[in-house]
Amino acid sequence: MIWTATTVLWAGLIFYLSTGGFGGSFSEWLLAQVLALLHMSVAPATFAMLHVLMRKSAHLTEYAIFGMLLYGSGREDHPFDWRPRRALVCVAIAAAYSLTDEFHQRFVPGRGPSIVDCGIDTIGAALGVLVYDLRHWWHRAVDHRRSRASVATVS
Repeated sequence: MIWTATTVLWAGLIFYLSTGGFGGSFSEWLLAQVLALLHMSVAPATFAMLHVLMRKSAHLTEYAIFGMLLYGSGREDHPFDWRPRRALVCVAIAAAYSLTDEFHQRFVPGRGPSIVDCGIDTIGAALGVLVYDLRHWWHRAVDHRRSRASVATVS
């Protein structure tokens, strides 16, 4: 239940971040504040590049978290078991949600839809789901080493 509730809340946060208050002017202001806090100044072209990187990284990160939450909510009793089919379904759900989010931005003043952002969101979700695969691979490798070590000590 906690996984599902957290996933729904995260989807709501993604929707909220797609409102006009979090558009390009807000992220420009935020980046300028961070640079000022660090006592840094950059050329306008560099600022523009940093701004794009910041916004696209935000897409990647929020959907990586969304993908992980979707995967974990797929099976509350064993959220960390690796299931490739479930992973694909979770990435597809995140991609579909991204499309609806971009469609929503079409109607928000100061925002606009972007198929590139949908692609970045989908890549983010896939990366988030792959964290589970890496976790599964890592634990399997550790268990294998432990079993070999216990056999060696018994012999």
